[in-house]
Amino acid sequence: MSHSVVRRTYEIGIRMALGASRTGVVWLVLRDTLLMIASGMAVGIPAAIRDARYIQSQLFGLKPADAITLVFASLLMTTVAVLTGYLPAYRDSGVDPMAALRDE
Repeated sequence: MSHSVVRRTYEIGIRMALGASRTGVVWLVLRDTLLMIASGMAVGIPAAIRDARYIQSQLFGLKPADAITLVFASLLMTTVAVLTGYLPAYRDSGVDPMAALRDE
């Protein structure tokens, strides 16, 4: 995500020069992050449930489709992914629009 935000510095600079707020720029990046999270969860959770049956012998004390474990892992991964999107977006939303435009 950090690399993606750095590649979009020119675009962010243009948006800031046209009057976009810092919050709007952060939400622009977070929207993309949340879309990636949702698509990853839509594919990953069913795959985890399907594959849990194959490794059931290695799951000590857990059912193959343990809901608490899936929810906890999903929340943890979501939190990490949102932070990896928010921190670079917040850093780059403070860029001076003229510096971003000159840099390109």
